[in-house]
Amino acid sequence: MARHRRDSLVVGLDIGTTKICALVAEIKSDKPEIIGVGITPSKGLRKGVVINIEATVQSIRKAIDDAEEMAGCKIQTVFAGIAGSHIRGFNSHGIVALQDREVKKEDVERVMAAAKAVAIPIDREVIHVLPQTFIIDDQDGIKEPLGMSGVRLEARVHIVTGAITSAQNIVRSAQRCGLIVEDIVLEQLASANAVLSEDEKELGVAMVDIGGGTTDIAVFAKGSIQHTSVIPIGGQHLTNDIAVGLRTPQESAEEIKKKYGSASAVLIGKDEVIEVPSIGGRPDRILRRQILSDILEPRIQEIFELVAEALNREGLKEIIPSGVVLTGGSAMLPGVVEAAEEILGLPVRRGIPHHVGGLHHLVSHPSFATAVGLVLYGEREREMRHAQEEAATLYHKVKRRMGAWIQEMI
Repeated sequence: MARHRRDSLVVGLDIGTTKICALVAEIKSDKPEIIGVGITPSKGLRKGVVINIEATVQSIRKAIDDAEEMAGCKIQTVFAGIAGSHIRGFNSHGIVALQDREVKKEDVERVMAAAKAVAIPIDREVIHVLPQTFIIDDQDGIKEPLGMSGVRLEARVHIVTGAITSAQNIVRSAQRCGLIVEDIVLEQLASANAVLSEDEKELGVAMVDIGGGTTDIAVFAKGSIQHTSVIPIGGQHLTNDIAVGLRTPQESAEEIKKKYGSASAVLIGKDEVIEVPSIGGRPDRILRRQILSDILEPRIQEIFELVAEALNREGLKEIIPSGVVLTGGSAMLPGVVEAAEEILGLPVRRGIPHHVGGLHHLVSHPSFATAVGLVLYGEREREMRHAQEEAATLYHKVKRRMGAWIQEMI
C-alpha cells in the first residue's frame, strides 16, 4: 500500500438508499485530491434510514474495501452523511449581554448556546447548529463578530435535528466495519458545499437533491443556510413506478430508467422502442419508449410540485433569484431541468461536484454530490481543528516565555 499520513486523508461515506459511496481524498495545499472511490448497491436502507443493520454493514464494507484498494491505504475514520424524512430544520435566535463591551470567543459560544437552548423531543438530537448572522446592538448582517464593540450580541441560527436512533444506526453500522465516525453531516448540506458557488449562496439559491429515497432541499441566502426540508419521494419511486408499469424486475427498471428515461415526452421520437425484460421467465417485450415517459413524467412533476409547495409555504421564492440547482442521480434525466423550470418558475441548472482534484473525473456526476461534499466538509473541519490546536500551542508557548521573563526579572 502507498504511504499516506493518516491526518492527510479525509474519507466521505455517503450511505444512501440506492448506493453507498466511499470517497478517499488526500488534503493538498489548494484542494482535496480524490485518490480512491468505492461504490456498491445499497441494501438495508429505506428512504435514507437504516432498516437492516447487517445488510448495511455488508454494503459499507464492500464500498470501503474498494476505496482502500484504489487509494492504497487503510481507512480508519469517515465523515458520514445522514438523511431521511425524520430530518427537521428550523430557525432559532439567541441573545446575550456583552460583559466587557467587546465580543470575545466566550461571548460567541454563549450566544450560540442560547440560540440552541430550545425544547426538542426526547427521541431527537441536534445534528447541526448553523450560524446565519450576528447582530451587535442594532447592527445586523455581521458574519464575524469577534473583536467588535457593543453591549448586546444576538445570533440567528438554523438548527437541524434528527431521530437519535437513525444517527445511532449509522454510527453502529460504520463501527461494525471497524470505522470511527468523525462526524455526522446533513447530506443536503454536504451536497450544497460540492455544487453551489459562493456567489449563488450570497445572492440566494435553492439546492434540490433528488436522492434515492428522498428529495432534500437546502436554501441559502446572504451566504448562509436559511432553510432545510425533506420530501419523502426520490429516484427509487421512479424505479418502482417503472417496475409496476412495465411489469419488469426492479434491477431492470433501474437500468431502463438510466438508459431510456426522460422527464418529457417531447424529447422522444414517435418510433423509438425499448426492450423490456419480463418477470417469471417470460420472453422480453418490445414497447414504445413513449410509454416509459408517460410513467415517469407525472412522478417528476409531483416531485417538483412538492418542492414548489415547500418553497412557497416558507415564502422562500423571493429570496432565491439565482434559482435552483438540481443534483442527485435523477437530475441527469433528459428534460428534468426544463420540467423543473416550468413548474418552479425559476432558472434551473444541474449541479456537478467541484472543488476537488485528483481523480475528479470519476465523481463529476450529480450522484456524487453528497460524497464530494462530505470530503469538503471533513477538510474544513480538519483545518479548523488544526488552527485551534496551533492557537492553543502558541498561547502556551507565549505563557511559558512570559513566565521565564518574569523569573529573570525577579
